[in-house]
Amino acid sequence: MKTVIVTGPGATGIREVPTPSAGPKDVLVRMRASGICGSDSYYISIGGIPPRQGETPLGHEGAGEVVEVGAEVEGVSVGDHVVINPIAPGSGMIGSGGPQGTLSEYLLVENAELGVSLAIIPDDVPFDVAALNEPMAVARHAVNRTGVRPGDKVVVFGAGPIGLGATIGFRLSGAASVVVVDLLPSRLEKALAVGADAVINSSEEDVAARLVELHGAGVTAFGKPRAGTDIYLDAAGAPAVVQTALANAKHHATICVVAVHKKPVEVDFGAILDAEVNIVTSMGYPTEIFEVTQEIAEHWEKFAVIISDRFDFADAQKALETAATPGAADKVVVTIG
Repeated sequence: MKTVIVTGPGATGIREVPTPSAGPKDVLVRMRASGICGSDSYYISIGGIPPRQGETPLGHEGAGEVVEVGAEVEGVSVGDHVVINPIAPGSGMIGSGGPQGTLSEYLLVENAELGVSLAIIPDDVPFDVAALNEPMAVARHAVNRTGVRPGDKVVVFGAGPIGLGATIGFRLSGAASVVVVDLLPSRLEKALAVGADAVINSSEEDVAARLVELHGAGVTAFGKPRAGTDIYLDAAGAPAVVQTALANAKHHATICVVAVHKKPVEVDFGAILDAEVNIVTSMGYPTEIFEVTQEIAEHWEKFAVIISDRFDFADAQKALETAATPGAADKVVVTIG
């Protein structure tokens, strides 16, 4: 079978390797789609991850079709369409330095357990959309971390894949209003398509003033005027986002950071004491990896909007290059077979 690996700093290749077979506790999946994550671009830039530098398999956002089931595996049948938990215990890391990646023709899920290492997704969900399961679990965990309640007013900064996934998650959680902020009109159009109530182009509009218009007025504990927004989600990773959220947060508003900030962000805590803001961070998906699967199954048309580019497996290296080029694509998915 063919698999995509990092061969050195800035270099990838498609390598022929033996096709695995399922043992009594394993499931063999014919991969049908794999998303490309920003972390994949990082792994390529550094030449792979020890101890597999120079030979690091790529891909951890996978969906496929079961072709072999071990005798001791329960609840899974040949032909099932499945999504993969790349960090499930018992199978070893998939992608991100593990011995296998989802950018392969086949993937062996070792010690397979339904609901832990893989989940069945309805056949009518396209494989490329199903492959969004892992990043959408990241988005859903961010939504859960905010403690969103029905009726809350939310603003999401950043209309990339995680921001768009969170927008869907907030709507499904009962938020009364979800506003999305970004610099790019094309991204803002997608935000509206997935269910945002309104969008703000921060390169042209006053974000603070627009939030007051959209969410009404709020105050701090000492009565300083603020926006009526309940939740601020940073899915952009720009210092200005954190500073804007803190400057506009009303009493007991929640600010959640799911984006990766590559540099320290200066915060004047003295200036925000009377807002008594709740600052939380979000990383990964402790419990959400298959919580989001049902949401994708029921609303896959909305999630499909998130995909910006699709490539065939033969063009996987071009897909990786596109995903790594700033501004070239938002969410790249490789279809396999």
